[in-house]
Amino acid sequence: MKLSVGVVGGGQLARMMIPAAIELGIDLKVLGETEGSSARQAVTVVGDYRDAATVLAFAEGVDALTFDHEHVPQPVLRELVAHGVAVRPGPHALLYAQDKLLMREKLAALGLPVPDWARARSTDDLDAFLRDHDGRAVLKTPRGGYDGKGVRIVTSGAEGADWLEDGELLVEEVVDFRRELAQLVARRPSGEMVAWPVVETVQRGGVCAEVVAPAPRSAGRLADIACDIAWRVAEGLDVTGVLAVELFETVDGRVLVNELAMRPHNSGHWTIDGSTTSQFEQHLRAVLDLPLGATGSRDPWSVMVNILGGPQRGTLADRYAAALAAQPVAKIHNYGKDPRPGRKVGHVTVGGDELDDVAYRARAAAAFFE
Repeated sequence: MKLSVGVVGGGQLARMMIPAAIELGIDLKVLGETEGSSARQAVTVVGDYRDAATVLAFAEGVDALTFDHEHVPQPVLRELVAHGVAVRPGPHALLYAQDKLLMREKLAALGLPVPDWARARSTDDLDAFLRDHDGRAVLKTPRGGYDGKGVRIVTSGAEGADWLEDGELLVEEVVDFRRELAQLVARRPSGEMVAWPVVETVQRGGVCAEVVAPAPRSAGRLADIACDIAWRVAEGLDVTGVLAVELFETVDGRVLVNELAMRPHNSGHWTIDGSTTSQFEQHLRAVLDLPLGATGSRDPWSVMVNILGGPQRGTLADRYAAALAAQPVAKIHNYGKDPRPGRKVGHVTVGGDELDDVAYRARAAAAFFE
């Protein structure tokens, strides 16, 4: 009998699990939000992930249930567990990816390095924090924010008044960072864990634009620190599957945890073409409690460039001939989404021996889809 995995959410992450599932002979089922979702080739049910009955019916018979996103409500997750569904990662872990305030509290309790932060329930709370932090702070909504959404810089409590109407907020120091990093690990229920090289991520407008693997000038101490942090997060939160820990490398040499994602992550897309085991294959292995794959790099350098927005006229496929002819070493990944300003509609990856050449070729290939 085939092993089966159910994926809640039909986005590009579910889409990129399909080739890995085919190669491993895994029956992949997807609960999609719409018929035209990015992972439509594997969508077996279209329904609302917030409805317990819908998700329970979808999960019937799967060996493990996992996620394309972290937005499934806790009551639905607990209902699944109560009915014997192997939910991976479990609700007790996902809780900390769903709520940034709980995440900060938990990471601090584990003794992990995080930016200075506070819980803000009023404009007075914000003003008090600002007085202690040179008059500037980062304000975040605890739930639902991603790709720069739900985040703003404030210089007065009044600037956060509209968000406070919806409840308490996370307020953090503005970190003086040299660059942003991401460390991916994978962990299976039996406890086995593996890590990929730490990568550098380049953000534009709050959205990840490029990933360089491994992060330049990271060998030795920095790589060890990043891996140790992710390892401790995975064990401390009892994460199953792929975990991405987004990090700040500060100008004074510290490494701080910024965000968490308990699923395959944009910073790990380079692994499809650049690693012995992609994050998508690894995630399926992990949630099924199968032995994990090697995480070595195929090339000294890999650069992944996101295709953001897509062409204003036509489709990505209209640009294939020119892009492939100009950069035959580039690997193009199309998410099957309609172009829209700022939307991640695909990515390009190039690997090779010289970082400057690899980065140039990846950027040049991605430019054909603007």
